Amino acid sequence: MPGGGTARAAESLFAPLPLTRLYDNTAISDDAAPERADFDGLGASLSARDLRAAGWTPGAALTVQGARLTWPDSAAGDPDNVRAAGQSVWVGGSGDALAFLVAGTDGDGVTGSGTVSYADGTLSSYELAAPDWRTGPLATKAVALPHVNTPAGQLAEKARLYVVTVPVAAGRQVASVRLPYAPALHVFSVAVRPATADWTGSWATATSGYQAVGPWTDRTLRLVVHTSVGGPRVRLRFDNTFAGTPVRIGRATVAVQDSGATARGGPVPVTFGGSPSAVLPAGAQAYSDPLAFQVPADANLLVSFHLPGTVSAVPVHRLAVQRSYVSQPGDHTADGPATAYTSTITTWPLLTGVDVGGGPGSVVLLGNSITDGDRSTVDANRRWPDVLATRLLAQGAVPHYGVLNQGVSANRVLTDRYPGDGVSQDLGGVSALNRLDRDVLAQTSVRTAVLFEGVNDLLSGASADEVVAGLRQLADRAHAWGLRVPAATLLPCGGLAGCTAAVEAERAEVNAYIRDAAVFDGVLDFDAALRDPAQPTRMRPEYDSGDHLHPGDAGLAELAESVDLTLL
Repeated sequence: MPGGGTARAAESLFAPLPLTRLYDNTAISDDAAPERADFDGLGASLSARDLRAAGWTPGAALTVQGARLTWPDSAAGDPDNVRAAGQSVWVGGSGDALAFLVAGTDGDGVTGSGTVSYADGTLSSYELAAPDWRTGPLATKAVALPHVNTPAGQLAEKARLYVVTVPVAAGRQVASVRLPYAPALHVFSVAVRPATADWTGSWATATSGYQAVGPWTDRTLRLVVHTSVGGPRVRLRFDNTFAGTPVRIGRATVAVQDSGATARGGPVPVTFGGSPSAVLPAGAQAYSDPLAFQVPADANLLVSFHLPGTVSAVPVHRLAVQRSYVSQPGDHTADGPATAYTSTITTWPLLTGVDVGGGPGSVVLLGNSITDGDRSTVDANRRWPDVLATRLLAQGAVPHYGVLNQGVSANRVLTDRYPGDGVSQDLGGVSALNRLDRDVLAQTSVRTAVLFEGVNDLLSGASADEVVAGLRQLADRAHAWGLRVPAATLLPCGGLAGCTAAVEAERAEVNAYIRDAAVFDGVLDFDAALRDPAQPTRMRPEYDSGDHLHPGDAGLAELAESVDLTLL
C-alpha cells in the first residue's frame, strides 16, 4: 500500500471518511497504458474501454439488487478502490442492507468481518465474502468484462466484479462502516440499500438467462403481467441481468389490459428520475418513479416500453405461460389499441417487477417449473402462485400479502443450468443458491420465502443428502435476513422416464427431512396433497398434466388450496 494510503487508513481508524478519500489502489487502466494500474499486485488491471462499453462510465450510478451504488469517478490510472484494512468509512442512511461493490485478488476469494456503527451508538457485525476477479463464479457476478489488461498485453479473459449485500439493523440510521481487515478485498463503492416499507411487490419474475432476440430495432414491447395485490401507486423494475452491454428504454407506460394488446383507457407514462427514458448498464437495474395509478388486484396489466436502438440479446424469463406483444417500428407505448402490435412472444424480457404503494409486504415462492406454471393453461393465470394470491385476497385471517412467483423452469438447488454469462440456449437459470440474493432477499418488502425445489437435482443425479444440505443453506441464509422460511415437499414423479426407484427413494428421504427439520418455519405438504393413494409414487391422474412430473391446472389449484395460510 502506498504511503499516502497508509496515512489515510490510519486517519480513518479515528474518524470515518468518505470511501473516495481512502482510495489507495488503482484497478482501471487505459488500454494504451496498462502499466499505470496494478489491481492485483501482479500488474493486471481492468480495461477502461471495456467498462465504458458495459455502461460503467466514471461516476455512473449503478442500481444492483435494489442498492444505488456509484462507480468511481476516477480517470484511468488514478486510484479508484480501497484495499480493505479496517478503515472506517462514512456511510449514511437507513435500510435493510449494506451493499458493497467488490472483488478479491487473492486468486481464491476473500472473506472478512467488519462492523456497522449506528447513529444511536449501537454496533452490529457483518461477514463479507468477495469472489476473485479472475476466477470467481460468473453466476453471481454483477458484470463480466471481456479482457484483463497486463503490462505484457491484453488477455482475452473475463474480469468479474460483484455486488455483495449484508443485512443491517432495520430502522436504525447507519453512521459508518468498519471494513474488514483483508487487503486482497477491494472495495469500489458501498451504500445502504433503502428499505421498501412503503411498497409491496405485486408481481415479479426471475431472469432465467440471456437470450438472442430479433434483433429488435425501434420496437415497442407490450408485456402482459398479472397482479396479486393492488394499490394506489405503482413503480416498475427493469433488470439488465447477465448482460455485457447497456440497454436503453426510450419510454415506458403502464395500463390495465382490456384484451390482448388493447389497453383499457389510455396507457400512463412512467418516468425514471424525472426522465422519460432510462439506460440500464450491464448487470444493473432501473426503478421507475412512483406513479399515482390505481393498480387493481388479481388483474392483468400492460407494461409497454420502447427500445429505440438495436437489441440483439436480452435477459429474459423464458416460460411466461403468457402471450405478450411486439410492435411494428416506432414508439407505440402510448397506443391504446392493439393495431401496431403485430407479433407475439411468450417470454418476459427485461421487466422483473411491479410494486404497488402500501400494503403488508410480500411472499416469495422460490421454485422450478412447477411454480413457474409449466403445463398450465396459457393466458389463464392458473399457476399455483396465482391461485394462492386469490386465496389470500379472499380471506381475513392473515394479511393480504403480495405473491411473487420466482419459479424458473428446469431450475436446480445446487447447480447452474444457465452458466451465468453470455448468450445461452439453456435458460434454466442459475442455481437457487446462486440466485437467492437477487430473487429473494432483494425483492420488495419480502416477509416470507417458500422453498419448493429439489426434484430436478434428484433427476440429474444429486443425492438426498446434497439436496437437503442445499435447502438447509437456503433456509439459514434467509433466516439471517429475518425471513420466515416454510418448505414444500417434493411431488411424486412415478411414470416419468428417469424417475427410477432410486430417485424415488432419494425423494422420500428429502421429504422426510422437510417434514421433520426444525430449520423450516412450517411444511407445505404438496406430496400428500397430490399423490395417488393407490400408487403413492405417482400423482393422482386428475392432477397430472400427462407428463407425470408437472401438475395440470387442477393439480396446481390443489397445491394452492392445500397451503395453510398462517404459515405465510
